[in-house]
Amino acid sequence: MPLPVVFVLITVMIDTVGVGLIMPVMPDLIEEVTGGSLADAALWGGVLTAAFAVMQFLFAPLLGSLSDRFGRRPVLLVSLAVMALDYVLMAFAGAIWLLLVGRIIGGITAATHAAASATMADLSEPGKEAEGFGLVSAAVGVGFIAGPLIGGALGEFGTRAPFWAAAVLATANGIFGWFVLRETVTDDIRRKFDWRRANPFGSFYTLSKLPGIGKGLIGFFCYQFSFTVYPAVWAYFAKARFDWDAGMIGLSLALFGVSMVLVQGVLIRSILARFGNRGTAFLGLVFSAIGFGALSVVTSGTVVLILTPLAALGAIFSPAVQGMMSTKLGPERQGELQGILGSITAVAMAIAPLLMGGIFAYFAATDTSYYFPGAPFVLSLGLTLFALAMFLMPASRRQKS
Repeated sequence: MPLPVVFVLITVMIDTVGVGLIMPVMPDLIEEVTGGSLADAALWGGVLTAAFAVMQFLFAPLLGSLSDRFGRRPVLLVSLAVMALDYVLMAFAGAIWLLLVGRIIGGITAATHAAASATMADLSEPGKEAEGFGLVSAAVGVGFIAGPLIGGALGEFGTRAPFWAAAVLATANGIFGWFVLRETVTDDIRRKFDWRRANPFGSFYTLSKLPGIGKGLIGFFCYQFSFTVYPAVWAYFAKARFDWDAGMIGLSLALFGVSMVLVQGVLIRSILARFGNRGTAFLGLVFSAIGFGALSVVTSGTVVLILTPLAALGAIFSPAVQGMMSTKLGPERQGELQGILGSITAVAMAIAPLLMGGIFAYFAATDTSYYFPGAPFVLSLGLTLFALAMFLMPASRRQKS
């Protein structure tokens, strides 16, 4: 695997590892700096998470557009340097407002996912961008698996240890990128910077007007929103439906994460070769619908574990639909596209947990009129079917990409 590709994959993995790395210590750290209760810490934790998501939403298109104009290399390297300094700031933070500043900066630097994905598109062979996006998604999956595990272990050395580890990782990867990453934006594809395309609203409006892109963006949002049901309610759902303890819940999440990594990093290549971007995206929605439908009604924990690899196959949709849109737009707009996709993901991650959690709380309450803890998965199923119907209607008359 070429070293620039390795750098891109490590960059997106560090983005997600950094988030998961600090999760295990955040409750204790917030209690430490505020002197409040665990309940107070949970409220502040929500504020910090929301600030992170909002910054990612606002800045992903900006960094993507900057990378289209000035190149991927400076955007990625500068962002990694700022990310490292941000983790140092949080390691020293002795007040909640400093943690908030740290999460704001962290949300901005996490928007480098757009520039990293655009770099992967630049490095991929024409027509094979989806394979590269699959590797990026697999790297994200590895980060989600490894981050909490490493963070939990480092937390034994104190609440600040995970932040120092994240700072070292970001610094080391920045040095690695300095030596191996060549600039992939040439004068032939370099675009003039335009503020109208460098914000999520203007960028979405501009891209959605292009043939075939608007439906892809809406489908991508539906998928990201429906997929958020797993991190949002899985732990509570598994306890209510299967009476699993924390260890079993962690095992099930690890199984799902490993399955997704294998699907997006290995299996997707053969699926793309057989069905193309369009056929692969269609299969991803079908597998997602089957998974959400089954989870809403299955009452056996053993059956759910058996079905986990099948549900994970739905993850082929995201790289495939990214590949479809990337091919349509061409190399000069990759940063802009990946930026708006980053904003869409941030919106889904900010809104979906609130809605999914509220639905679960209503249908799983002891005094509810209709006990149905699988209700959030019905919402995910509905969104997936909507995306599938929208995906098929006009596109069935066009050739697969």
